[in-house]
Amino acid sequence: MKGIRVGLVCLFAFSVLAFGAVEVWSQSLLEIGASLLLISWAVIVYRDKQSTIRWNPLNWPLLGFIAVGVVQLAFHWTPNPFLTRLELLRLAAYFIIFFLTAQAFRERADFVKLAWFLIVLGFSVALLGIIQHFTSEGSIYWSRQPLQGGDVFGPYVNRNHFAGFIELVAPVGLSLLVFRGLRRDLFPMVALLTIIPIGALILAASRGGIVSFALEVGVLVVLARTRRGRDAPRIIAMGVVALAAVVLVAWLGAGTAIERLSNTRISDVTVMRRASMFRGAEHIFRDHPIKGAGLGAIVSVYPRYETLYDGYVVDHVHNDYIEALAETGLLGGLCGVAFLWLLYREARKSFVAEQGHFSRALHASAIAAVCGLLLHTWVDFNLHIPSNALLFLLQAYLATSPPLPSEVPMKRQRIGSHARAPIEE
Repeated sequence: MKGIRVGLVCLFAFSVLAFGAVEVWSQSLLEIGASLLLISWAVIVYRDKQSTIRWNPLNWPLLGFIAVGVVQLAFHWTPNPFLTRLELLRLAAYFIIFFLTAQAFRERADFVKLAWFLIVLGFSVALLGIIQHFTSEGSIYWSRQPLQGGDVFGPYVNRNHFAGFIELVAPVGLSLLVFRGLRRDLFPMVALLTIIPIGALILAASRGGIVSFALEVGVLVVLARTRRGRDAPRIIAMGVVALAAVVLVAWLGAGTAIERLSNTRISDVTVMRRASMFRGAEHIFRDHPIKGAGLGAIVSVYPRYETLYDGYVVDHVHNDYIEALAETGLLGGLCGVAFLWLLYREARKSFVAEQGHFSRALHASAIAAVCGLLLHTWVDFNLHIPSNALLFLLQAYLATSPPLPSEVPMKRQRIGSHARAPIEE
């Protein structure tokens, strides 16, 4: 399974670095890569008769969304079958990657490497965004200008989607610090690797991103408090990291961040415009309450419901919940509710189970990450950005994955006349 793990990690990194995998070429490579990994996994399972398949409960609602799209195509319930097929291909690739993640990442050593991958990926992309912001604002990789405009930060055309990426990776480092999920000598390095992404998030000045990250911090505090004070002292570490991130932004240029937060740019979607899109999507849902208007077909249907035309094509309504209802109706809505319920039930069960410090930290970070993005997606469409959708599903798997026992047995060591239990290492 090592080859499958490497392939999955490469797909996650590629989707982020390839502008969020929003272009046709990157989406095609992502889908091809997912298909090749699935074939490779099937060959491995066929050769190894002792291999087992781990079925995550979240697979069912994900398959439900795919089934809704297939039914819409079969009964001609979509005004644009081409767009529905494209969306089905993306959803199939998401499901394959989610399914393979559950098969490839099972052991503690695999999860440790995955956690470090997310921390380093977040640090690297955030550092790229900061450097690029001060040396080549408005272009990606100092050479690529967005064809249809945008507000670039890092490899993302839209700073709100960069914020969504940070929301999905930054909680990993914070949670490891709070729940003592790593050796003490690694604390300074992990703190540094976490400060940079948080600083980049503030510098990007995404209002939704900052509010969502504040929710993630609150979720981690609540989860730490549930441990009856045993992890509470480490909350100080989270405060120190957050303060250091603010100091970093002040040093880099707080004026820029404040200006972005206080002013609305031309490329920004105003509150009035968002409200107009919400109403349009609501009317679409009312006209197609059961079967929806067609998976991925919002761009074709929306013009008939346009109430505030500004010259831009509306391909997403900046609210993934209402867009899902408009496209898939109550059939898709039931799948969404089932996904959220199963996510809550399984994540709660895994977090409260007996496990080691690292395992609890991993579950806590995943819970915080999915909570943050689920809030942000009320005012944006992060789940329609392939890189962020894949990382969201990755965190959903980590939140619902079985708990891991401590790798090192808990022993008591005497220091002078006092005894204490060592931190899991």
